[in-house]
Amino acid sequence: MRLILIFLIGALFGLGIVISGMGNPAKVVNFFDIAGTWDPSLIFVMGGALAVTLVGYRVAVPRARPLFDVNFHLPVAKQIDRRLVLGATTFGVGWGIAGFCPGGALPVLGAFDASVWLFTGALVAGILVARLGPGLLARRASA
Repeated sequence: MRLILIFLIGALFGLGIVISGMGNPAKVVNFFDIAGTWDPSLIFVMGGALAVTLVGYRVAVPRARPLFDVNFHLPVAKQIDRRLVLGATTFGVGWGIAGFCPGGALPVLGAFDASVWLFTGALVAGILVARLGPGLLARRASA
């Protein structure tokens, strides 16, 4: 049941990305082009996502535990550190340049557009560097 629910939620998210046009990188890049061909539709997509998230948190958090897991997996870190700032900056710059964020790119992979596959490859490489890099640097420094 859990996997079916995960699939349905992912399919609904992907459908929302496609219907909203957020799978089109030009639409996202135009949002950042305030002096040119500005397209404010991303604000409404973000607003809708925030509304759904707000309702979700209001319904889920008071529960003792989630329906399909042992406990909630909520963020616990409160401090703003170097890693958070670098990650957020990299995400924002990449989003502004490529016009894709991971959530917008994954549903569009099925279109077999080379730019989406290139972005996704770079995304996976970045994840690997972020996860494996600090450990490799620590081992090298201690050697």
